Amino acid sequence: MFYTPSSELPTHLILRNQLRQVFFPSLGIHLPRPPQLFPSSPSSEASSKWLDAHYDPMANIHTFSACLELADLHGDGEYKLVVGDLGPGGQQPRLKVLKGPTVLSESPLPALPAAAATFLMEQHEPRTPALALASGPCVYVYKNLRPYFKFSLPQLPPNPLEQDLWHQAKEDRIDPLTLKEMLEGIREKAEVPLSAQSLRFLQLEPSEMEAFVNQHKSKSIRRQTVITTMTTLKKNLADEDAVSCLVLGTENKELLVLDPEAFTVLAKMSLPSVPVFLEVSGQFDVEFRLAAACRNGNIYILRRDSKRPRYCIELSAQPVGLVRVHKVLVVGSNRDSLHGFTHKGKRLWTVQMPAAILTMNLLEQRSRGLQAVMAGLANGEVRIHRDKALLSVVRTPDAVTSLCFGRYGREDHTLIVTTRGGGLIIKILKRTAVFVEGGGEAGPPPAQAMKLNMPRKTRLYVDQTLREREAGTASSRPASALCAPPQPCTGPSRQTSTCCASGPPVPTRRPSSPA
Repeated sequence: MFYTPSSELPTHLILRNQLRQVFFPSLGIHLPRPPQLFPSSPSSEASSKWLDAHYDPMANIHTFSACLELADLHGDGEYKLVVGDLGPGGQQPRLKVLKGPTVLSESPLPALPAAAATFLMEQHEPRTPALALASGPCVYVYKNLRPYFKFSLPQLPPNPLEQDLWHQAKEDRIDPLTLKEMLEGIREKAEVPLSAQSLRFLQLEPSEMEAFVNQHKSKSIRRQTVITTMTTLKKNLADEDAVSCLVLGTENKELLVLDPEAFTVLAKMSLPSVPVFLEVSGQFDVEFRLAAACRNGNIYILRRDSKRPRYCIELSAQPVGLVRVHKVLVVGSNRDSLHGFTHKGKRLWTVQMPAAILTMNLLEQRSRGLQAVMAGLANGEVRIHRDKALLSVVRTPDAVTSLCFGRYGREDHTLIVTTRGGGLIIKILKRTAVFVEGGGEAGPPPAQAMKLNMPRKTRLYVDQTLREREAGTASSRPASALCAPPQPCTGPSRQTSTCCASGPPVPTRRPSSPA
């Protein structure tokens, strides 16, 4: 792969090191050492679980976790990194494919990317996965890095009042200023939102309105929604290489499940708010459960054949990430905390973070059966948690904007990190690395689980304990029992159930009050 161990350096690098260490000092020449790509001390490298494979602070990659994907795009076992790049300032969105640290291909996008996912469309050989990229109102599907199919969201019915106003403008029965006033009234009161054409018209200056109306009055009103999030759902098998469906979240508060072959809408579900994060489990033809984190600060749980949410998890803050770890939904909030919930909304645990959470993703080590959540923080840390336990902390030079973990190249466990300045960091998990719980700062301290070294009990201690027990028992008796001890039983035979000792109480003399 792109990581070269020190024992396998090329010949010219070995000769250069020999010249630097042997011949040049003998001649009085001391060359400066080249700067390290990712500075770290030898002691920290030895104790770390990660190998520093690549660090490029000028990679110019601006994206987030939903637009990062590791996939075997050509079916040759060489996994590549797919990046939906927003571009500097969100001006030039591009689709980039990286092989190792280098950019393999780059193509422009018509709109800002929302999510990227890889899925199998069919069972035929060769089993080459397809790449789906959500951008604007469309999903662009690539096979072998070539455009294969384009799916567009169905258009929404326009507002009838808005349509009538533009029809009047077409016949010159209304002037642009009156059109603007009436469209503003519709935007404030109508339940159906305005089209992009009307919204663009309301942003214009009065001097630009007439030209805009003359240009667009002959066009029909179209109301188009956009994709906000995307994920994949297995069709009928739970295998890793099974056929998967695409699940889309849209701006008009809907969830769409697409057929992987015909790209038709198999199911449509409605939500009370716009979904921004999705997590699914199960199979579409059997049983599945879908969790959607929305902009209103709630998480809605939907199941198969349900058009409306079954459960609702109300959060105290806005969600910034959603990851499913086994059967637990891990939610990151903008109040610097991680929360664990069941699918029925029961809160299991909460962990406070030292800085704001910017992004989240899943870390899965299948060889050890490990699933954990990765949280990228604003202070440059990547914290790996399994439930409340902190497993590892990876420090980076800048704030983390996106995370991805999986197979890259020929390495099974690779961590991809992008930073706020556009940098790219690639780390490889050591094969001998073992994540141990309790090594972090969250949760109870490790000393709480240690047994105290108590001294052995001496005979004097045991005797004193017995005396204290007897004295405590005597002091807890009622006053009647202390003043008049019970009489021995000389009463009836065994057939009777009463005893003379349980007869009438013996009268006691009360202390006289002082004069």
